[in-house]
Parts: sequence; structure tokens; C-alpha cells
Amino acid sequence: MPSARSTEQAAVVATDAGKRFGGFWALRGASVTLRAGRIHALVGENGAGKSTLLGILGGRLRADEGTLDVAGTPVAGGSPRASRRAGIATVHQELMLVPHLTLAENLFLGHWRTRGGFVDRRAQRAEATALLDRLRVDLPLGRRAAQVSLAHQQMTEILRAVLADAAVLLLDEPSAALAEAERATLHTMLDQLRSEGHAIGIVSHDLDEVLGLADDVSVLREGRLVASRPRSAWDRPSLIEHMVGTRAVTPSARAIPAAAAPVAVQVRGVRAGRSLDGVDLEVRRGEVVGLWGLVGSGRSTLLRAIAGAQRAAGGEMLLDGEPRPLPRSVVESGRAGIALVPESRRAALVAGMDAAANFHLGRSRPWLSPQAERAVVRPWLSRFGFAADRHAVLVGRLSGGNQQKVLMAKWAGRVPRVLLVDEPTRGIDLAAKTEVLDSLVDLARGGTAVVVASSELEEVLAIATRLVVLARGRVAAEFDLSEEPRTVAEILAHGFTPEGDLR
Repeated sequence: MPSARSTEQAAVVATDAGKRFGGFWALRGASVTLRAGRIHALVGENGAGKSTLLGILGGRLRADEGTLDVAGTPVAGGSPRASRRAGIATVHQELMLVPHLTLAENLFLGHWRTRGGFVDRRAQRAEATALLDRLRVDLPLGRRAAQVSLAHQQMTEILRAVLADAAVLLLDEPSAALAEAERATLHTMLDQLRSEGHAIGIVSHDLDEVLGLADDVSVLREGRLVASRPRSAWDRPSLIEHMVGTRAVTPSARAIPAAAAPVAVQVRGVRAGRSLDGVDLEVRRGEVVGLWGLVGSGRSTLLRAIAGAQRAAGGEMLLDGEPRPLPRSVVESGRAGIALVPESRRAALVAGMDAAANFHLGRSRPWLSPQAERAVVRPWLSRFGFAADRHAVLVGRLSGGNQQKVLMAKWAGRVPRVLLVDEPTRGIDLAAKTEVLDSLVDLARGGTAVVVASSELEEVLAIATRLVVLARGRVAAEFDLSEEPRTVAEILAHGFTPEGDLR
């Protein structure tokens, strides 16, 4: 039977919470209350402070300002273990399951049921089955985590917290990668947990999910809590207005008009599982096209499909007007003059090599001495603002910004006809971000067709001539940024477009 909990009581209260990273305040003056028997949604643009606030509520981060109370008791924060003992569990976007263990084993990971000093698997199975029946959830308990769907993995994480008797559940984008039917199952489970008295906090970009599921909604913008109200006081336009204000979009001084240039690459009807549903895109020589969308929109999948890095992708391609199938590998796309700078620096660079060795990695070239290698790569690294005194430093010892410069130089140095860049400035400081964005514009000025995919709308607007908005695997809107000014809210509204209204 579920634990008895009084509803409407304050379970977790953050008062004037603030968190600083270096000299930058990611969150300041945020006060929010999660109550038993209610679902509280935190919404805002990327970088608004949602995940920071969730980290403070869940004990992962210690606030630099303000206080945190759990069930009426002040706590210091900064200790996930102490938070779990206090009855708080956080389910992150990056799930924490052990792939080779069954779902039943993962459910009890860290809190095994034992008898006589041994794990009582029969008791665990009976307890798990009773919980699934109670919450009307169907899970293949005997299958390994690596063999089941993302939805089943997500629900296993949540149910593990319930079995550990967590009174407070904090969920970071719990349904971003789920199909509609899977979302409905997750929402049914959350409804049941709410009815049993759990306090649930959700970070979500899906405004339909927020308005259909939450009891309370708090909006953050630029590290500040701008409003916190019951769900009945919100609708989609008011949420978006509070998220972004009335900022106008004006043409970037760095953007390059390319309307008269020939089309370098065109793709039609690109599909990839549930991630892309018939996407069309064209990019001209010397043009920077921005690709923006929320989590799960398909922006990264589209870049991988064009570059031959997405399995089971289908569609048509025209390269400089010549029809050809989508590349089946990054080697094939590279031969065709298409280069992809992936989102993950760690996966694309070798930490134990210096910048020059990484630049030349995978290239067909005669043997060069280390000095000659550095001479070849020096102009490209300097183009991205990489200091000469760091050329011999192992990449693993460089800052994130300098690693990104090495990665950008590596692919730009191949002088591709099409350069696809995914999240080019994630995790780097403002100075490095400016250098990277300026360098992309310089490459376009040289005739390269550049596509920049980012979850940061402002970043895309800073350099793009055209903006393509993706939502749930389809093109929701396209904007010529050289035309009349628009508001950021207008563009964001297309990213939040309900599935039935996609155009």
C-alpha cells in the first residue's frame, strides 16, 4: 500500500535561492514551493535557470544564496545522498540504469530486499509486480535495461524512486524523447503518483504537457523567477510571453545574404524512425542557415542524416544540383564534401593527442614531423582564435572552449562544400563563443554552405540569414531574417506548435 501523505503540505521550499558559477549568476532570488499531491512545472528558455533550480531542490547543488527546507526542516543542500535520505529523488535526462541488469534488478538497485544476508529476488519480484499493478504500468521486468525502450527505462527510474519511498520526485524533461502513446502512459503514472500524495517537480519544454499535467507553473527567465501561478492562470501565449519578454529579432550584422548564390545541398523527405518525418531543407553556397528546435525536435538527427551518421535514415539529396542518395557513412559524406562537427567534443577528439595530431587524424597524408604537422595546422587554428602557445598541449588538458576551436578547425580545414555544426558553443565562455561564431561566418564568406543547429535561439539569430524551426520531427516554420523584424516570442511559438498544427 502507498505511504499515507497529507496533500497540499509544503514538501520542498526554496527561498531566494541563488547559484553562482565563477562570476556568473545562473540563478538568483528564486523562491518556489513544491507541495504534496501536486505537480509543479518549471519552464523557461535554455539557460533560464531551470536545471539549476532543480539541482538545488534535489540537493545536487548547494545554493550560494537563500535557504532550502525539506518537510519543514532546513537543509544545507549539495548532498544528493542526504536528499535521498530526506525523501527526494531526481530523475535526470541522462538515465542512470545499469544496462546489463534486468528492469527488476534496476528497480531495487541500491536498496535490495534481502533475507538471511542474500538478495531475495522472489520478494523483489512480488513487490515490483504489486507496484506495477497499483500504478497501472506494464514493464517487462525480466528484460535487461539495454533491451527495452526509452519509455520503459524512464518509468523504471521513476518507479525505483517510489520503491525507495521518495516523497518528492524531480523529473528533468521526462517525456522529451517519448512518442505520444508513451507520453500518455507516463502521464497516467504521474497522475496516480500525484493522487497518492507525492510532490512532483518537472522541468519541461513541452508547453502542452505543462498545461495538461501540472497544477502549478513557475516561469524562469535569465536566471530569475518571473512568475509562479496555478495552471488555471496560464495559457500558451502568456507562458511564452513570460519566458522571453518582448525582445525583437533584428538582422545580424554578421549574417550573409545568399539569395542569388547556387544551392549547395538540398534534401527532401528526410525520415529517421520517430525522430524525423519528411523534412525538406536547402542551403546555398556562402549562406548560414540556422536550425532551431526544442529537445526532441529532430535538429541533431537531421544533421546526422545529411552527414551519413544516422542509421536507417531515408530521403533524397541534391548536391550542387546533382541527385544522389543520402550518404550511408561519414566517410562517404566526407568524400562528397560534407563535414559534420558533432555535438560531443569528447567523441570527436582524442584527449591524449595534441591539437595538430587531432587536426590530421583520419586524413590521408604523407608522413610529417610534429613540427611540420603544426605548421600545416597553425593557420586553421589561429583562424578560430586558438593561441599558438597551446599547439603542443594535449587536447584533454585544454578548456572546453579551446577543445571546440580544435574541433572546428579540424573539419573546416578540410574545406568542405557543406559544413554541418551541432551546438557549436555548448559549454564554452563568451569570448570563445564569439570567436567560434565569427569563424563560421568567415567560412561562409569563403563559399561554404553552413548549417548551425542549436538549442540556443539567440546564438542562431546572431549569425544566420535564414532560420528553420523544427518541432517533433517536422519543419514548423521558416524565417528570412533579413525581412521585417519579428519578436523572439513569435519564433518560439512555432517551436512549441502542437503536433496537429505543424505546417
